[in-house]
Amino acid sequence: MATLTGSRPATLGRVHGWYRASPAAVTGGILVIVLSLAAWAAPWLTVYEPETMDFNAPLTGPTAAHWLGTDHFGRDVLSRVIFGYRISLAVAIGSVGLAMVIGVPLGLLAGYFRSWTENLIMRPMDVIMAFPAIILVVALAGFFGHGVSLMIIALAFVYVPIIVRVMRGSTLAAAGELYIEGARARGATHLRVMVRHILPNAVTPVLVQASVLMGIAILLEAALSFIGLGTQPPTPSLGLMLSEGRAYMGDAPWLVIAPGCAIVLAVLGFNLLGNGLPDLLNPARKHR
Repeated sequence: MATLTGSRPATLGRVHGWYRASPAAVTGGILVIVLSLAAWAAPWLTVYEPETMDFNAPLTGPTAAHWLGTDHFGRDVLSRVIFGYRISLAVAIGSVGLAMVIGVPLGLLAGYFRSWTENLIMRPMDVIMAFPAIILVVALAGFFGHGVSLMIIALAFVYVPIIVRVMRGSTLAAAGELYIEGARARGATHLRVMVRHILPNAVTPVLVQASVLMGIAILLEAALSFIGLGTQPPTPSLGLMLSEGRAYMGDAPWLVIAPGCAIVLAVLGFNLLGNGLPDLLNPARKHR
């Protein structure tokens, strides 16, 4: 019992220390965690099924029964917003996660070995980055078809060159440090130097970039769904809700306000987290 009681002040003190170091990162992290938990617990948090129609209550304003009102089919807007977060966060986390799995090793290899290895990896990345991101995403989504999995792959394809470039730059900076020379002098292999010494010290900028890219992914998923290239009806999606609600903006503004604010909250959380991570992960902070 004493251990549990004693651990609480330590945990609170650690969180307070994080907040002092970077209020933006802690605020953004809490916001992202709350939204993620809400999306995960959507079946237990919502009273109504997101696809259930009630033709006796179309375009009903916010009430005690429907906190954010209903849409033109009588579907509960709050339920659709919470379930819509599932799509948005799945696309954001899935696309950036896949891009990091591919991009971090490629950037590490390009920055460490340089020479022909760097040219072999970076020239295709330059070709991909020559295309505007939104045009490339729309083209890939239109070519491969609809669905969350295909959207994740399309966004990951666009994000890989960004992750590779950031990781390569961090690797170049870390590879010139004295502790790397010391590791080589002790006989460490290339693999050990890259994984044990360079990667932990070069990954912070990649994590910051990944957080920002997740916010952008939410916007891109909403944009694709808005123009009909993303999630298809009746599956709840924040972008699709905006597209369907624009025809009723004058009579039922809650149909666009609710999903619009939901998108803003998610993007704000990831951007705050990305902006504050450099301060939170700064090694010098631990020695203050």
